[in-house]
Amino acid sequence: MKVKERRHGIVVVNTGEGKGKSSSAFGMVFRAAGWGMKVCVIQFIKGQWQTGEQRAAEKFDNIEWHALGDGFTWDTKNPEQDIKTSREIWEFSKQKILSEEFDFVLLDEINYCCGYNWISGLEIADFIANDKPKWLHLVLTGRNASPEVIEIADTVTEMMPVKHAFSKGIKAEQGVEF
Repeated sequence: MKVKERRHGIVVVNTGEGKGKSSSAFGMVFRAAGWGMKVCVIQFIKGQWQTGEQRAAEKFDNIEWHALGDGFTWDTKNPEQDIKTSREIWEFSKQKILSEEFDFVLLDEINYCCGYNWISGLEIADFIANDKPKWLHLVLTGRNASPEVIEIADTVTEMMPVKHAFSKGIKAEQGVEF
């Protein structure tokens, strides 16, 4: 593994309407962990329900996992609570990034928070540009990535739906969707 001083920390954004934003990011999480990097996963939206990725991460001693959201909030009944929770998770995320304890940080579904105007894209972009350690790899997922975050990112992928099993009435399947 490259020493921190020789590593260029890449900022990756996975966004768009299609499936696979978080799944792709989790692939990077396990790739980084496989190389011995210290990884931190912070989930902004998903609540405390168990996923296959989280169960797999428990088998690694170099992955720290935080599912901190209140659950799927696009049908929220309490937007003030969603804003408060998102702001708290963002502050927690900044602390983890600034701790310099990690080589790779995933901010899963943070882009939704920008899309709902719970956290400003400009605020996130400014933090990344000015405060993120230069050697730290950072991945941000979720629909509606802000233009400011897209601008400062090194790699941006927009997932586009072509076809999804849900449109046939097939609900989320264990091992594929969670």
